[in-house]
Amino acid sequence: MTPFIMPLIASSLQAAFWGGFTGLALLLGSIIGYFGKLNQRVVAGVMAFGSGALISALSFELVERAYQKGGIQFTATGFLLGAFIYSIANFFVSKYGAKHRKRSNIFHTSNTDEFRNNDWSIAIGALIDGIPESIVIGLSMIKGGTISIVMIAAVFISNIPEGLSSSAGMRKNKKSWQYVLTIWVSIAVISALCSGTAFLFLQNLNIRIIALIIASAAGAILAMIVDTMIPEAFAETHNFAGLITVIGFLCAFLLDKL
Repeated sequence: MTPFIMPLIASSLQAAFWGGFTGLALLLGSIIGYFGKLNQRVVAGVMAFGSGALISALSFELVERAYQKGGIQFTATGFLLGAFIYSIANFFVSKYGAKHRKRSNIFHTSNTDEFRNNDWSIAIGALIDGIPESIVIGLSMIKGGTISIVMIAAVFISNIPEGLSSSAGMRKNKKSWQYVLTIWVSIAVISALCSGTAFLFLQNLNIRIIALIIASAAGAILAMIVDTMIPEAFAETHNFAGLITVIGFLCAFLLDKL
């Protein structure tokens, strides 16, 4: 029993580590956003680049992997299901103050704007954004799989602007730095737990169900990119948003192939 359990625990901890690592990007962004001030176009540019990298990762990593495991029916069903579930969840958190949780130009937001916010809605919104990514990280290690560096890099890059802009908004609303950092550390820990738990408890599922879950995560991530990241990136970079997104996509694609 022990020879079987120990590798299982080790792999689960590895999955948790990488899930927590991507979650730490939120913490890094929050520190920069609370204590510093970056050019807003730079922040939006990072968001556009991260959008392209994520689209590349889900196209060549997640959807392809789901198709290989479960075929077109389970892939298509999961993809639509994930997008639907994310859109419904995002609708509710947006309604209660997290609509612009990735907004780069937070200091130009008026006091009457919807972003005069509910901090916990923003935190829950960040969790909704991050849970599909964390689950995918855990599932990628099932049955001898390895962590995708492309996926890790894409998620990490895309998380920084979210932590940055949301923390800048919390500072504007007179929240203490201890309060802000506690929120993002908690989310990083939850991200780690989601990745480790996904590996530990989902690995014995039928391979087609695993394909369905992977495809659902991919659909949720794509819906998140279109709903929250690209609009906010375009708000600052305008006509260059497309170019920067393409560069992010190409970099992730080349990293995957090389």
